[in-house]
Amino acid sequence: MRSFASDNNAGVDPRILAALGAANQGHAIGYGADEWTRRMEQAFREAFGPETRAYAVLTGTGANVLSLAALLEPHHAVLCAHNSHLWVDEGGAPERFLGAKLIPVRAKAGKLQVADLAAELQDPKDEHRAQPKLISVTQATEVGTLYSLAELAEIAAFAREHDFYLHMDGARLANAAVALNCSLAELVRGVDVLSFGATKNGLLCGEAVVFLRPGLDRRFKFLRKQGMQLISKMRFVSAQLEAYLSQQIWADNARHANAMAQYLAKAIVDIPGVELAFEVESNAVFVRLPTALIAPLQAHRYFYVWDERAAIARWMTAFDTQTDDIDDFVEVLRQLASQQTLPGPAPHSPPLHEVCP
Repeated sequence: MRSFASDNNAGVDPRILAALGAANQGHAIGYGADEWTRRMEQAFREAFGPETRAYAVLTGTGANVLSLAALLEPHHAVLCAHNSHLWVDEGGAPERFLGAKLIPVRAKAGKLQVADLAAELQDPKDEHRAQPKLISVTQATEVGTLYSLAELAEIAAFAREHDFYLHMDGARLANAAVALNCSLAELVRGVDVLSFGATKNGLLCGEAVVFLRPGLDRRFKFLRKQGMQLISKMRFVSAQLEAYLSQQIWADNARHANAMAQYLAKAIVDIPGVELAFEVESNAVFVRLPTALIAPLQAHRYFYVWDERAAIARWMTAFDTQTDDIDDFVEVLRQLASQQTLPGPAPHSPPLHEVCP
């Protein structure tokens, strides 16, 4: 039974499995010196621009940490959203491997604002303080909302004004691109380095670090090796990424996942005590609901509670989510709601993930 816990819980797109099968023929030189990796690199250039340099890695944490490591020195600091994966869910990996400081900046509905970034600027001559050098944005955000192209352009201009790098955590970049009806290249305009996500959208495994300005990758191959992300049988990750881009799998799957999130959001609007916590703009549906409903609903189709204090749950749709899955889930939710005297959603205190620690 499919759940609504995470798009990571979904299986593998059959087209990706076919690409893996095609790559599983004979021998090929390891560590990226193979035809599949060359085709993957070309696919990224076609998607993002001729000066793009793309490197396959295994995990999203690896992509994020190595993206930053390629650009920063230990006395630098990263400005990131207070609910970003970097700050909340990387297990301290950025600080451990970078030696650089993370500075959480309050995000509104998941999005950084230039005014809040400006408040974190330090005197560049003050040796007692870590110096901000990079801004990290997440697109789509951790709460499923989207930066508009104009909002991203404003942050990119701020970064350039202050000689900062701009990193994008694109774990769900595909969902953002199809929702905004723009190309991948348009979505990363002004970005220096991208953590390109694909596992959440149909791959078996594999992400990429994508450098969008020449010369920024000069140390990356060495850092990837030291960071334990150099894959010996790289053709099997490269083959997935090449097919994902060249066959437009990224767009097909993200479009479907987003549509399923909209379908789910519309199906619950009339259920007493249940309401949306954030706008549904990608493949995430965040809801406030009575706490009495959470455990029995999780027992039917599992999902995560995003914030226990505010009784906010996160329901994720994926490339393989079907309307029948949603209809079944919503029917059980309706039954549970009708069987109880419900006090309504939790009071509208700010969610824990929306309050800067």
